[in-house]
Amino acid sequence: MIGFVIRRVLAVIPVLFVVAFLTFFMMKQAKGGPFDREKEINPATRALLDRKFGLDKPTWINTAAFSAALDSGVANPLKLGRAFLDSQFGNYIINAVQGDLGPTYKSKGTENVQDVIKRKFPISLRLGILAAIIALVVGFPLGILGALKQNTVFDYFSLIIATIGTSVPTFVTGVLLTLFLSRVLDIDPVKQPDVWEGYSTAYLPPAVILGLGTMAFVTRLTRSSMLEVKRQDYIRTARAKGMGDRIVILRHMLRNSLIPVVTILGPAVAGLVTGSFIIENIFRVPGFGDEFVKSINGRDYSMIMGSTLFFAFLVAIGNITVDLVYGFLDPRIRSKD
Repeated sequence: MIGFVIRRVLAVIPVLFVVAFLTFFMMKQAKGGPFDREKEINPATRALLDRKFGLDKPTWINTAAFSAALDSGVANPLKLGRAFLDSQFGNYIINAVQGDLGPTYKSKGTENVQDVIKRKFPISLRLGILAAIIALVVGFPLGILGALKQNTVFDYFSLIIATIGTSVPTFVTGVLLTLFLSRVLDIDPVKQPDVWEGYSTAYLPPAVILGLGTMAFVTRLTRSSMLEVKRQDYIRTARAKGMGDRIVILRHMLRNSLIPVVTILGPAVAGLVTGSFIIENIFRVPGFGDEFVKSINGRDYSMIMGSTLFFAFLVAIGNITVDLVYGFLDPRIRSKD
């Protein structure tokens, strides 16, 4: 198991590099720069800012240094490496490996991306955890009840809820819930920034909307998985031995039907924590997702890169966690590793 974990952790490194490369490439295809919208900055000051943040360097590789390294007769790996590091992408990668995600251009270098993550991400984390709890607490029982009471009112109810949660986009349900709370119940769901510090009831409306899609998916997957396990021969054998329904459901049906559900839980929970961009904007949640959207609009390159790598790292950790949970649910998987 330890060797398996080491292999999975090492596999994250090339994934993060590819994510960084694709993000940097797409980011550079967009027109504009981090200081283009600031009209009060004169060209000389902008040139100084570009030099300070390394934006005056070549994008991918220093072609002059690269050509000099090749013209020397024998390609010197050190010189080739310096040609790569003397570029915007290479410089960012070497700093990111050292744990420095760079300064935010919005703050003119007075704040680092790590500082923004420390300040903003706990809000998104609390929102995502609450949304995941709501999705699991509601989705699991609905799926199990729908499978055990197939073709009954309970089954139809779970399917209706799952269909609504899957088909209706979160930005639609978010707006509808906002109108319902404000117009019908006279409750203002858009809170002030200080309300989001710590745990409060302000997280409940956005968490319900954020977890609705995952709850619907968990419901449908749990129901289908339970129905498949329900028809297996070992379930009929267990019932023929005289085992009670509770033992059969908890010990045999539920445990074996959890494996497909667990498969999507890791990326789903990571998605809830990192994918609350629209919900944070609707409910004015000052979280990390809202900051990420602002960084895209402001062409804050280091913030975009740092946020994307941080999100990718969380998703990778979620996938590794899923693989570890596999071993506890099914000993056959653990024995293969």
